[in-house]
Amino acid sequence: MAIPVEEAIAALSTFSLEDEQPDVQGLAVLLSSERYATNSPIEYSDVAAYRLSLGEDTKAINQLNTLIKEGKEMTSLLYTYRSCVKALPQLPDSMKHNQADLYLETYQVLDMEMSHLREIQRWQASAASKLAADMQRFSRPERLVNGPTITHFWSMLKLLDVLLQLDHLKNAKASIPNDFSWYKRTFTQVSTQWQDTDTMREELDDLQIFLSTRWAILLNLHAEMFRTNTVEDILQVLIVFCVESLELDFALLFPERHTLLRVLPVLVVLATSSEKESESLYKRVKINRLLNVFKNDPVIPAFPDLHLSPAAILKELSSYFQNFSSQTRLLALQAPHEIQGRELQDYQRHYLILNHMGTIRADHDDFSIRFASAMDQMIRLKSSDGVYNDWSRDIKGNMYDIVVEGFQLLSRWTGRIWEQCAWKFSRPISDSQQNSMTCFDYEKVVRYNYTAEERRALLELIGYIKSIGLMMQHCDTLVSEALWETIHMEVQDFVQDKLDTMLRTTFRKKKDLSRILSDMRTLSADWMASTSKADPEQHSLHQETEEMRQNTFYPRPVAPTAAQIHCLQFLICELVSGGNLRKVGGLFGNSGSGIPVEDLKQLETFFYKLSFFLHILDYTATIGTLTDLGFLWFREFYLESSRVIQFPIECSLPWMLVGHVIESEDAGLLESILIPFDLYNDSAQHALTSLKQRFLYDEIEAEADLCFDLLAQKLNEIIFTYYKSCAASTLLDSSFTYACDDGDKYFVKPLRFDAIFKLRRVMVLGRTIDLRSIITQRMNKIFRENIDFLLERFENGDLCGVVELQQLLDILELTHQSISRFLELDSYSLMLSEMQENLSLVSYSSRISSQIWSEMQTDFLPNFILCNTTQRFVRSAKGTHHSSHRSSASTGKPYFYCGSHDLTMAYQGLAGLYRDFFGVPHMFAVVKLLGSRSLPAIIRALLDHISSKITGLLPKINALQEALPKSIGLLSFDGGIAGCQKIVHEILTWEAKSEVKTEVLHDLKEIGSALYWMSILDIVLRQIDTTQFMQSAPWLGLVPGNDGQVKHAYSDNTPFTTLLSAASNAVTSSPTCPNPSTFLVMSKQAEAASLLYKSNLNSGSVLEYALAFTSAALDRHYSKWSATPKTGFIDITTSKDFYRIFSGLQYSYLEDSINNPSKKQEMLGDSVAWAGCTIMYLLGQQQHFELFDFSYQFLNVAEVESATVSHYQSSERTKSSNFLQGYEGILEAMRKARRLNNHVFSMLRARCPLEDKVACAIKPSGAPLHRMKFMNTVSAFETLPQRVT
Repeated sequence: MAIPVEEAIAALSTFSLEDEQPDVQGLAVLLSSERYATNSPIEYSDVAAYRLSLGEDTKAINQLNTLIKEGKEMTSLLYTYRSCVKALPQLPDSMKHNQADLYLETYQVLDMEMSHLREIQRWQASAASKLAADMQRFSRPERLVNGPTITHFWSMLKLLDVLLQLDHLKNAKASIPNDFSWYKRTFTQVSTQWQDTDTMREELDDLQIFLSTRWAILLNLHAEMFRTNTVEDILQVLIVFCVESLELDFALLFPERHTLLRVLPVLVVLATSSEKESESLYKRVKINRLLNVFKNDPVIPAFPDLHLSPAAILKELSSYFQNFSSQTRLLALQAPHEIQGRELQDYQRHYLILNHMGTIRADHDDFSIRFASAMDQMIRLKSSDGVYNDWSRDIKGNMYDIVVEGFQLLSRWTGRIWEQCAWKFSRPISDSQQNSMTCFDYEKVVRYNYTAEERRALLELIGYIKSIGLMMQHCDTLVSEALWETIHMEVQDFVQDKLDTMLRTTFRKKKDLSRILSDMRTLSADWMASTSKADPEQHSLHQETEEMRQNTFYPRPVAPTAAQIHCLQFLICELVSGGNLRKVGGLFGNSGSGIPVEDLKQLETFFYKLSFFLHILDYTATIGTLTDLGFLWFREFYLESSRVIQFPIECSLPWMLVGHVIESEDAGLLESILIPFDLYNDSAQHALTSLKQRFLYDEIEAEADLCFDLLAQKLNEIIFTYYKSCAASTLLDSSFTYACDDGDKYFVKPLRFDAIFKLRRVMVLGRTIDLRSIITQRMNKIFRENIDFLLERFENGDLCGVVELQQLLDILELTHQSISRFLELDSYSLMLSEMQENLSLVSYSSRISSQIWSEMQTDFLPNFILCNTTQRFVRSAKGTHHSSHRSSASTGKPYFYCGSHDLTMAYQGLAGLYRDFFGVPHMFAVVKLLGSRSLPAIIRALLDHISSKITGLLPKINALQEALPKSIGLLSFDGGIAGCQKIVHEILTWEAKSEVKTEVLHDLKEIGSALYWMSILDIVLRQIDTTQFMQSAPWLGLVPGNDGQVKHAYSDNTPFTTLLSAASNAVTSSPTCPNPSTFLVMSKQAEAASLLYKSNLNSGSVLEYALAFTSAALDRHYSKWSATPKTGFIDITTSKDFYRIFSGLQYSYLEDSINNPSKKQEMLGDSVAWAGCTIMYLLGQQQHFELFDFSYQFLNVAEVESATVSHYQSSERTKSSNFLQGYEGILEAMRKARRLNNHVFSMLRARCPLEDKVACAIKPSGAPLHRMKFMNTVSAFETLPQRVT
């Protein structure tokens, strides 16, 4: 069954097409090529219907408008003209025979360009002739035609402005004469073969004169004006009109004001260049008024990068118009570059936007509030019953007033930008201000001519213009009817009420003036909207009654046409001036008109409103004109003067504004970072529709693409840096910041990126770009690059840098979490695994684990020594046993560290505390970085390293065993300390085995370091397991028992599974549950999670596992290092057991450390004791060592000798002290060694009892198994995880 159309429309109306994207850009590029729709599309052809004898006037207006349109095209052509000669090829000497062909090709290319210049020459002649003819027609003594109207005034002024701009461009473009000289030269070469070239030569000579003569167009216009009769009258009228319009701010749009300012100096020169009545101008316009106008605006915008100066125009034209050269007051005006002192400061305050930002902000805020309030009232009015009353009339009238005010604000603001740019172009920075830098002229007026404050003010004002324009454009359809009704009401109120009153009072007895008023009512009164329904003829002066005088009408959305407005303005001028162009006091001056002041004021107000109506009716085009700021990009004049193809983007004003936002890092400007791209949109629109040059669009497009790519890169860096700084500030120890005097620098100033994150449709040159997607892609790339940089930095350092790596990765992970709240980033763990090359399911290695093991092999185990007291490994101060070669670390981008410089320095300072040792903090970092996946591989590799070292020790130990005597007895107490030392020296005859002894010590040091490293790892893992147990125990129902053991409080299910099961049952029992199976799966998953956590509670000890592995490795060499006593009792004379070798090694390096303190101890540390004691303990030789160790016996002898001497008299105690003199150092070293050995043995007894070994088997996946007990046999080695081959 088909759905009715009404229901479908009603359903569609419920859908919202809006999204959360904020408006951070201005209007999109217009598709219409015609922005000025105020030009009547019917060319005033309906004027004849009103029978006002304006046919000839409107025909002339249409002709002038046609010339203006053509002139603008030629102005665009001349402005965008670029030299062709630079692109012409030069023939080498070997191709001189083709010179004639080259001349012909060059001529054909240049002839196309010169044809445009000949067109301009012919057009300016016809335009000057037409303008002069119009002025002469209205300057005749007898008044035979009606006019000129205000529209005619504007047409004449605009045509004169076009002629002035063409002349100015012709004078400024140096490439045109240069190309013409080449054209003439090639013409001379190729014309020798042609016939009848006299006409072409004459045209060529005329064109040369035209191009080489400065102000040739104005001189031709002057000659045409004064060819037959003088035109002072119309020139003076135009001057008065310009001055009054400027003084009264009559021009609604800034282009009209700039037109008046540009043509006024030319009009003054033309009006005073006549041979007669040269001073009559100052009788109508005082010279002080002209001087004030010129002084108020010493710089006038003409083109995007060209300006005009009234003073410069007057001075230059004085040499071409002799009569004007006597105007000394006008010629005394200063050009912009001549202004100095306090006057310069006044102009700076006037032109620079920075000095007006306070007022501009207040106007923007006030207008935005009032416009929003008016729009709210319009919406309420739309939702009402639509009955017309005074309330609705007031709302629509208020809306009209606010729209007019908005146009005035936009016009004033955009005009300020034009005028500031013109001022900057006229006042480039001096050579002393540019710090001896070589730069283009364009850089002097743009790049280095704007301070940071001025750039901010310009960017802020551009944002205001674009936001107001966008706000007004969005409500176009809502306010259009109100605007039309208000205009209709204004016109009808005037012609039906006010004119009716004037007809009955002021003009009752003035038939000629009454006829004009009746004509005004005839052509514009809407009697259909009047409630009286009377015919116009019935409203005569003699037949009206009191009842008929009260006309009531209802406004309709029917606006007057351009022809009606044109005729009304003409009739008001005729009424006020009576056709007298020489009327003193201006158009509405109260002198000689005979019209009361009150009526004259009403006529003047309505006259000016009529001019506004055309712009209000052309709502969209007016907004497009007032918000068009594309001129800020163009630089054609400076490209030619600098002789370059294009300037770098650093010189481009739009990119300068983007760069200012990036460099300032101002939170208030970040949301305006896309506003400068509206300038590229405007300039591209202007290049295609106004200038009509594809090459300009291509240049704009190339720069916009590059700038947008750079913006996306910079924006990502700003966002990444900010959130990384926030993460680093969050993770920074608060006690550290509180202890710092300047701790505030570690807190990050808040920035807002919410609006930028929501931008999915950014309009750039008609293309829609998803900025959010681009930021997301680049952010993923930055994260990967940062991870890779950190890993590479760690790979170029030693193992002590693992703490810094862990800190930086923690900061990066928190940064990822913060940004992931706004963007759909890739998983951090996925990116980390990808950059670690650890994505395979069967791979247990990674870049970090490989680097850690490589560093342990090549640097840590050979070069670091253990300090058992501090539980730290430190680098040996002596030469390394194995040198590790590292490449120099690359310097990364600043935001790859901690974001801001202060936070980076703080974290580097904290990381520096851990850079010179390896201890428990480093092990925590290792465990966190490797995780349960890669840590077992490191453990297995380290155990294999211990096994290989033990195997490698076998021949070295055998060599040392062979050097010992076959029988070694106990040290005798008879010889005392000295005798014992001598006996030990006789036993330890290892002088020839010094290298072997050194290698054995280093191998033992590596074994001991590896075992102690495993003990630190065991401490860290136990602490982590304890923390996890305390977190999971309440959910698993685990409670402490009376015997200190953990027991289960619940026999069946854990609290976690019980809670989820109850919740799942409650949800699934509800009939409204959409998907019960999902909750059942959740309950099953809870049970699986409980079992998994319970199985992880019985974790084993890594140290016990390492000791069991080492014991199994030693069992293979048990017979060589531990001889079985033949008698079953301890053999006190054997010399082959390992404890004898270690005893001798310990005594040797203790004695060496006393004789040469810096020789051995700093290279070996406490690791040798750990390795030796562990091996002896696992071999069952602890008691043998404690009984027969040389150092221990030495200490026993010393104690006995000291006790014996203590029985003598006190006088003999001095002998005792003298007796021990020289042995204090070695005795103290032996005592320390004994204490260390006792500590190691006690730890080993606690963790690995001799009667059996307890270890925790670890799967290759890293999952721990339950404890397992086994006898200390060789077969025990086979039960441990084997190395994968």
